[in-house]
Amino acid sequence: MNNVKIKNFNVGKGEKLCVISGPCLLESADLGMRVAEHMVKLSEKLGFNYVFKSSYEKDNRGAASNHRGLGIDEGLKAHQAIGKEFNVPLLSDVHRETDCAIAAEVLDILQIPAYLCQQTSLLIAAGETGKVVNVKKGQFLAPEDMSSAIDKLESVNNKNILLCERGASFGYHRLVSDMRSIPIMSDLGYPVIFDAGHLVRIYGISSKDPRGGEPQFIPALSRAGMAAGAHGLFVETHPKPMEGLCDAASMYKLDEMEGLLTKAVQIHDLVQSWDIN
Repeated sequence: MNNVKIKNFNVGKGEKLCVISGPCLLESADLGMRVAEHMVKLSEKLGFNYVFKSSYEKDNRGAASNHRGLGIDEGLKAHQAIGKEFNVPLLSDVHRETDCAIAAEVLDILQIPAYLCQQTSLLIAAGETGKVVNVKKGQFLAPEDMSSAIDKLESVNNKNILLCERGASFGYHRLVSDMRSIPIMSDLGYPVIFDAGHLVRIYGISSKDPRGGEPQFIPALSRAGMAAGAHGLFVETHPKPMEGLCDAASMYKLDEMEGLLTKAVQIHDLVQSWDIN
């Protein structure tokens, strides 16, 4: 496996757990600072490597009127301030080829949304920046089919690749995670991140509606992902999730992250000590 360097640490086989977390949408610089400060303290206490995640823009909203974020200019300025204040790697989504080079001036990781994981022009533009690229597996793809995204990134000599498991469509509106996806994608040669939060969204219901998600299952899913050998955990978090402007019903409460991550770190470290993947 190719372990991947992210700013000041590595993610992959034998490395500390990488936790990618933050509010789904960067609603304000102040919110980002508050969440990052809390998560940095947890990383120091629990012994995991931390990446601040928040989207400067969400382009796949369910309605045109839904809040889409600060935008690339203001959003990247806010990310840059958070990175400078806490010396943490930064991750956000990119939706267009033209955004990749601009975002790469600030971000350490460019994330390819699940719906766009086969978009050749976007993958190549992201890969050409030389930055780490986290590719979310589309709900419509088998895990072995992520080899296509890898080939596109490697075609521009980028091997700074993370693969993210975030579930597969189970009929309409719901996702399930086939835990075989984690070792299957690991065998493709790159670290695997497990997204426990988006699995609990109930699509078709507004995320502002409590019925639009089941965050009570995030801990169990996180434990399962770590037991299956994931190298990183992706969980969006917010001080008051139901007041969040995006994915409110599937973010995990910030002051409950310590309990969640304590167990995730313990399971991850145990599994990695077995040298099975």
